Amino acid sequence: MNYRKFKGIDIAEVGLGTWQLGSADWGVVNDEEAFAILQAYVNAGGNFIDTADVYGMGISETVIGKFLKTQQKELYVATKLGRRGDAPNGWPQNFTYDAMKRHVEDSLKHLDVPHLFLEQLHCIPTEEMRSGKVFTHLRKLQSEGLIEHFGASVETSEEALICLEQEGLASLQIIFNLFRQHVADEIFAKAAEKGVALIVRVPLASGLLSGKFTEATTFAEKDHRNYNANGEAFNAGETFSGVDFKEGVRLASQMKTMLPDERMAQWAIRWILDHPQVTTVIPGATKISQVEGNVAASALQPLPQATHQQLRALYDSEIKPQIRGHY
Repeated sequence: MNYRKFKGIDIAEVGLGTWQLGSADWGVVNDEEAFAILQAYVNAGGNFIDTADVYGMGISETVIGKFLKTQQKELYVATKLGRRGDAPNGWPQNFTYDAMKRHVEDSLKHLDVPHLFLEQLHCIPTEEMRSGKVFTHLRKLQSEGLIEHFGASVETSEEALICLEQEGLASLQIIFNLFRQHVADEIFAKAAEKGVALIVRVPLASGLLSGKFTEATTFAEKDHRNYNANGEAFNAGETFSGVDFKEGVRLASQMKTMLPDERMAQWAIRWILDHPQVTTVIPGATKISQVEGNVAASALQPLPQATHQQLRALYDSEIKPQIRGHY
């Protein structure tokens, strides 16, 4: 595992996303399986875990909190707030200081830690980011010692640029992968200028970039790749990066021929890591073998520049025009 700097701290350039550990939206993962996945990640040199309060409404955070108690190695956990729908002021009215503090305190309880390493806004409405009040609340929570750093997970480059104007912003979490390449043109230089870490989510486009799907592949009823395939439940970009599934399968097959060998998922992650502005990439995993494969991307040699150019040409001509949803 190689490491990159996050506010002076060495964090693994391949992190672990844990949406799937909430046993919602990806199918059920029991505690034993979750612990095995987390342990495999740590054993491979990993130390950066990303979660959110709505991943199973606290289940993912609680499982991670239990796991932390079994570890001697220092691990850095990032969580997110902003999408809870709890009464009386749920989504999208849960951005008062009191509501945000309550959600932070719930995450502290679930994770069983004295303060949060990184608290991130979780794809909240653009107008809430633009008003700036949520960042004032985060700075107050930081001054009170409840959070060490704060950042934002965003859906669009517009939102990223809004956040980059905020004092104290430590990180941006963005969708960036072979099916969403143009983001680098729009925000990477600005993030580097501001010293803001970039955390990359959806690196494999919900599995399309594993190269293992066919047009006949189906998903469980409660899997977001079924119920949000066309953006029915939330932003289309969170599922298959906003590309139609069957088209995505076809385009992934084309991309596969451009890569050095059959390890498509690893090369897709390597492609992201070839961008020096990226701090860490956070693929999820429901199997130990997936953890091991994801982490192995850190040891691969960078892709040749000619391959980068070839992949970008395909993106510009055939993929970007097909992306649905706001981005």
